[in-house]
Amino acid sequence: MFTSLAAPMPENTFMAKHLEENKGAEGKKKKKTKKHKDQTWAKEGPQDPFEMLDSLPEEKQQEIQKALHLFSFGQGPPKSLLEAQKHTYRFWDTQPVPKIGMMDSAQLETTLPVCISTNVIHSLLDEKVTSYGPIKTEMPSVREESYSLPQEFIWDTLDLDNQKQLRELCDLLNENYTEEDDNTLRLHYSPQFLLWRALCPPGGQSQWHCGVRVNSSQKLVGFISAIPATMKVFDIELKMVEVNFLCVHKKLRSKRVAPVLIKEITRRVRQQGISQAVYSTSAVLPKPIATCRYWHRSLNPRKLIELNFFSLTHNMTLQRALKLNRLPETTKTTGLRPMTVQDVQVVQALLKEHLKAFHLSPVLTLEDVEHWLLPQDGVIDTYVVESMTGTVTDMVSFYTLPSTALNHPVHKDLKAACVLYCISKATPLLQLMEDTLIICKARGFDVFSAMDVMDNKAFLEPLKFRMGEVHKQYYLYNWRCPEISSDKVGVVLK
Repeated sequence: MFTSLAAPMPENTFMAKHLEENKGAEGKKKKKTKKHKDQTWAKEGPQDPFEMLDSLPEEKQQEIQKALHLFSFGQGPPKSLLEAQKHTYRFWDTQPVPKIGMMDSAQLETTLPVCISTNVIHSLLDEKVTSYGPIKTEMPSVREESYSLPQEFIWDTLDLDNQKQLRELCDLLNENYTEEDDNTLRLHYSPQFLLWRALCPPGGQSQWHCGVRVNSSQKLVGFISAIPATMKVFDIELKMVEVNFLCVHKKLRSKRVAPVLIKEITRRVRQQGISQAVYSTSAVLPKPIATCRYWHRSLNPRKLIELNFFSLTHNMTLQRALKLNRLPETTKTTGLRPMTVQDVQVVQALLKEHLKAFHLSPVLTLEDVEHWLLPQDGVIDTYVVESMTGTVTDMVSFYTLPSTALNHPVHKDLKAACVLYCISKATPLLQLMEDTLIICKARGFDVFSAMDVMDNKAFLEPLKFRMGEVHKQYYLYNWRCPEISSDKVGVVLK
C-alpha cells in the first residue's frame, strides 16, 4: 500500500525499487580447491551469511558494511523530480497513486503520433491533479492469506509487549534503517521511542507490526508498521493509516522483500476497512503531494563540525562559529513550564484552532494529545506558557532522536531535538523558539532541527537555522488532491 518513514534514509527509499534476484548459473560443476587444514570455519554445504559475518571481528564487519554502503551509491530511487521523470517505477506504477511523467499534456499533443496507445500516454503524463477523491473507488476483495515470501523466510507479527522482540526490532532498525551518505552517522532508536512513535498509539493494531524472519535461525530481517490516523486533507476528514519503518536487512538487497512487505501491510490494513494512507520518504516516488525541507540550528558547533554535520564556510573560523551560535543563558518567557496531564484539554483546543489553517493536518482526540505530547524522558517534550491568570496561551513540543557516530575517534553519538508543534498566541514566536533552543542546549542537545512546515519559516533564518540538504516528500495512497506548499502542511511525519 505504502511506506514511510521516517526520516531521510536509504533503507526507506529502498521500497521504491523493484529488485531483481541475482540468479547464479546452477548446475555448473565447480572446480574443487584444496582446503588448508586450518580452514575449520569452511563447513560443507550452504553457509548462513549472517552467522559468517557475525563471526568476524567488529572492525572487519564495519569495513564490510562501509564497502557495501559505498557500493550501493546511485542504485536507489531518485532524489529529485528531474531524476524521477527518467525513472521506471515498476512497483509503484501498479499502485493507486498519481503518476510522474516526462511531459505535460500540451507537449504530448505536439510530440506523439495519433496512434500511440493510451497506456503509453498515461505513463508519459506528469499528472496534474486538480480534483479530490480516491484514485480507486472499488478496491478488489482482500485476500485472506499472507503474500508468499522466498522459502527461507517466514512472516511474524511482533509482540512489542515482549521485551526481547522489541529489542530485536531496535537492533534491526539501528543497524539497517537509516544512515548518512558518508557512513558517519546512523539514527539510534530506543525502545521507548519506538513504543511512542509508531507502534503503540491509541487504536493501534498488533497485526500492523509486520515482521519477516529467517526460517532456520528466526533472525528478524524485515519490518514495516502502520498506525491509525485521521487526517484532514483540505476540507475532507479521512480515516487512514500512517506507514513507517519499512526496513530490510542490508544483506537482503536482492531478495525483493520490500515490495512484499508493502503489499502485506496493505492487505492487513485493508482487512480493517481502510484504503488510504499517508507516508513520507526522502526519495521522489509517484507522486508527492508536498515537498518539505529540513533546517538545523547548531547548539554545539564544535562537535557538529568535528562530526562533519556542519562544515566551516570560506570566511568562517571555529571561534566565529561559536560566537555566531551563542545563546542567552536563561529564558525570557514568564510562565514557561513542562506540560502536565491537566493541560491535555487546553492543548487539544489550541491545536484544533491552530491546525485549521493547513491543507494537510491530523485530527487529534484527547487520547492522541495525551499520547503524542505528554512529556516522556528522552522521547518527547512539550512546554506550555501559563499566564498570570492561569490560562495556557502558547505551547511548543519537540522530540528526541539521537544518532550513533560511526568510527569516530572521539564522539560516540549526536543528540538532536526536532520540533513537532509550535503555537504562539500571547508570546512572540521568535522569543518562544529561542527559549526552546536555550532549554535544549542546557539539556545537552547538540542540534535542533525543524522542517519548513506550518509557520516554521518565520523563525528559521532569524534564529540562525541553516538549510539542510535533505528534503522530505509527503505522499497519500489512493487519494487524489492538488499539491500542497510546505507552509500549508500541518503535520510532521517523524
